[in-house]
Amino acid sequence: MLKMVFASVLIFVASHSFAQGASMPLPSNTFTNPLLSTGPDPWVVWWKGFYYYSNSTGANLTLRKTADITDLQHAETKAVWTPEPGHPWSKELWAPELHRWGNKWYIYFAADAGDNASHRIYVVENDHDDPLQGAWTLKGQIKDPSDRWAIDATTFELNGEHYLVWSGWKGETDGEQDLYIAHMSNPWTIDSPRTLISTPTYPWETKGDLPGRHVSVNEGPEALVHDGKIFIVFSASGCWTDFYTLGALQADTGKNLLDAGSWTKFDHPFLSTDPEAHAYGPGHNGFFSSPDGRQNWIIYHANPGPNEGCGNLRSPRIQPFAWKPDGTPDFGKPVPVGKPLRKPGQ
Repeated sequence: MLKMVFASVLIFVASHSFAQGASMPLPSNTFTNPLLSTGPDPWVVWWKGFYYYSNSTGANLTLRKTADITDLQHAETKAVWTPEPGHPWSKELWAPELHRWGNKWYIYFAADAGDNASHRIYVVENDHDDPLQGAWTLKGQIKDPSDRWAIDATTFELNGEHYLVWSGWKGETDGEQDLYIAHMSNPWTIDSPRTLISTPTYPWETKGDLPGRHVSVNEGPEALVHDGKIFIVFSASGCWTDFYTLGALQADTGKNLLDAGSWTKFDHPFLSTDPEAHAYGPGHNGFFSSPDGRQNWIIYHANPGPNEGCGNLRSPRIQPFAWKPDGTPDFGKPVPVGKPLRKPGQ
C-alpha cells in the first residue's frame, strides 16, 4: 500500500478551516469536527475516567490523555515510545492502537526498515496503570507462519478467546491488500495459521489506480460486537483516492471465527465521501462509548478537500451511531465540518 511520508511540518490549509460561526462561542456541551487539524488513523480507548487517543505520526508512538475526547487540542500529549534507528521497526510507524490486556497495556503498530515491502506488525508493553507513565518495552514482531507484509493490526476478545485481525498480502508483492484473522495465545503471539476473511471484490473496494500500477485495498479492520453478531468494519479502496470508504463483514459470535465460511461481507459501503460535509475518503475508524456507556460513537479520519490523498490533511472526526432494525450498524453520513454536535454523554 502506498502511504505518503509524514512531513515534519504540519500545515492546515486556511481554505479548509470551515468553522461555522467561528466568532460565536459554542455552548459548553457541544463541539465541532474535526477534533484536530491532522490525525490519520485515529484510535480511542476509555480507561478510568480518561480517553486515550493515538494516530499515526510515522516517527513514534504518541498518546493523548483527556477526560473530554472533543478537546484533544488541550489533551496531555506524550511520545511514549520512539524506536532506535537501524532496526526493521524503525521507520514509517502506522496505525498505533492502545489495548488493555490483563493488567498491562499494549500498543500494536506497523513499521518498516525504510521500504514498504518490509512492513510488519509489532507490539510494545507497559505495566503502569496510566499508559502515559511507566516504561514501554518492545515485545517484538507478531507474525503468523507465513510472515508476509502486514499492517493495521487490531485485537479483540470474544468468548474468552483473543484474536488479531490485520491487512496483508497473499504473497510477497504489492497489488492487493486482504484481511486476515488469527488466534492469539498471549498479547504478542499468534498460535494459529492466518485465515483469509476478505478480499477487495466489489467496485467500491477496488479503486486504487497509481502511476503504472493498481492496488485494491482492504485495511484498517476494527471489531464491533452487538446482539450476537461480530462485525469487522474495514476501510476499502486506496487511501490516495476519494473513494476510500468503510465496509463491513459479519459473523455469529458463536461460530468459529477462524473458519472463513463463518464470515459474510456486505455488498455496500457503510460510510463514504460527502463533499457537502467536507469529508473526503472517510475511513480507518475506531469505536468508543460515551463516559456513561449509553452512546455508541465512531471515530475516523477524512480529508477536508478532494484529491488530498494519504497525507497529514486527514483529520479525526467523531459522531454517534445507532443500530438498524436488522442489527447492523448505522453510521449515517459524515457530519459536516463545523456543525455543532452534543458532546458524548450530553
